[in-house]
Amino acid sequence: MESGQGIETVSLAHKKIILGVTGGIAAYKAAELCRLLVKAGAIVHVAMTDAAQQFVTPLTFQALSGRPVLTSLWDAASGDGMAHIHLSRDADLILVAPASADFLARLAHGRADDLLATLCLARACKLAVAPAMNREMWAAAATARNLEQLRADGVDVLGPAAGEQACGETGLGRMLEPAEILAALPGLLGAGPLAGRRVLVTAGPTFEAIDPVRGLTNRSSGKMGYAIAQAAAEAGATVCLVSGPTCLAVPPGVRRVDVESAADMRDAVLRELPSEVFIAVAAVADYRPDAAAAQKIKKSEAGLTLNLVANPDILAEVAALPEPPFSVGFAAETEQLAAHAEAKRLKKKLPLLVGNLAQDTLGRDSAELVLFDERGSHPLARADKLTQARRLIRHLATLLN
Repeated sequence: MESGQGIETVSLAHKKIILGVTGGIAAYKAAELCRLLVKAGAIVHVAMTDAAQQFVTPLTFQALSGRPVLTSLWDAASGDGMAHIHLSRDADLILVAPASADFLARLAHGRADDLLATLCLARACKLAVAPAMNREMWAAAATARNLEQLRADGVDVLGPAAGEQACGETGLGRMLEPAEILAALPGLLGAGPLAGRRVLVTAGPTFEAIDPVRGLTNRSSGKMGYAIAQAAAEAGATVCLVSGPTCLAVPPGVRRVDVESAADMRDAVLRELPSEVFIAVAAVADYRPDAAAAQKIKKSEAGLTLNLVANPDILAEVAALPEPPFSVGFAAETEQLAAHAEAKRLKKKLPLLVGNLAQDTLGRDSAELVLFDERGSHPLARADKLTQARRLIRHLATLLN
């Protein structure tokens, strides 16, 4: 997927997808999603709730999908009245986008009070939902409980994203953009190059406490690691993201484990092993204070001297295990990139290392990367980080397979 949106090369040829649309202003995005699904080769059947029809008409989806739109359990045109049973029997996926807070609640409690809810309950295929709601509704305890139940029931939750909302507020709750949802589907359907693989990714900075209010950290935004986690999930992998402190949203289909210090990150990584692939993207602090003060250190004219000790090298430790995962490292250098990166790859015995110049990447939304492996170096021209992540995952999959 060379495009930043990742839609040109997504193939869902002959996949039968039931697109469920529930009530909310984000229903207008479902029309674009329907168009993209058809363009990707999917056979799309649309089912709408009564509330959804207040925002977008069934005729719109009929024109985009090329098929009649399902709106009622009591539609006589379905013959034996069992459309809610028959439709999902040969479907590959039911995708509800947008999924309102009300619909998620009904789904979590096994309600079957309209056509779409009944389809989901009577399904014989995978189910994914793309939530869309006001930020306070998303943050509500009831919504959290419902989502926990849905995930436990095997439902894939895509998003939501953060940003401006139709109500004028800003925060989590926006439905993912249609292209983002589309990019996640091959992985959900087991059609990606990492399907069935388990991938462990570290991302973001670490924070090493000096006292209760101060610490040592770095300028890593975590954007590259999060993009790689998303790209791996899109490729079909089961992804665990061990993340240092960031303000980034969890990518669709990814499980995140939050940590703070390098020691916390090491412990979390070792707990999450075994994994077939380990991608160490996090900017882990090389040193930490030998002991954090229990109370805030008062300012003094005499200055402050810190005694620093080395942190564990997580990547080296994992790569040196008796049965190591396919381990991928990152080298952020400020000069002599090729020499330093290849030396690091050989020292840690890594099959793949990603190099970049720190001054060109940290905090930015784009990157210029070079991949180093046993066959040599492979430059990746500057692009947004998600595009670079997808390129990396394709290269990794080729080496792994």
